Amino acid sequence: MARSEAVVRAQKKYESDKVERIIFRVPKGKKDLIDSHAAEMGESMASFLNRAIDETMERDKTK
Repeated sequence: MARSEAVVRAQKKYESDKVERIIFRVPKGKKDLIDSHAAEMGESMASFLNRAIDETMERDKTK
């Protein structure tokens, strides 16, 4: 089912107000490994990456 124009506008506004994008590259095949691991943990890839970053930054503070 196609999204209405109003829904598309609302999503774009939300993203421009609340979300920043970071694009990074991984070796071929690693994206699938990350996605599979995230799914095994019951998370989306974005949620998993955010959690991994947050946990690493917190751990690095204690060094």
